[in-house]
Amino acid sequence: MDKVIGLLNKTAEIFRAITGAGLALLATAVVVQVLFGPQAPFLPIDVVGGIVDLTKQLGSEGLVGLAAVGVLCALFGKNK
Repeated sequence: MDKVIGLLNKTAEIFRAITGAGLALLATAVVVQVLFGPQAPFLPIDVVGGIVDLTKQLGSEGLVGLAAVGVLCALFGKNK
């Protein structure tokens, strides 16, 4: 049983590391787009526009969007 719990803890640690790396990449992409504009040659994706669209979409969903934002904040706001 201890091996299973250890495996689950290691898996959760890996997912936390992947999520942290993804958030760091997202933050870097936002900074690059703010500094160089939406036509940055080395960043072909409109990151800020995507975030704005996601925010608008969640906002137009009313209570469901608010619940989704709450769940995302709970997931990403956990301190270890």
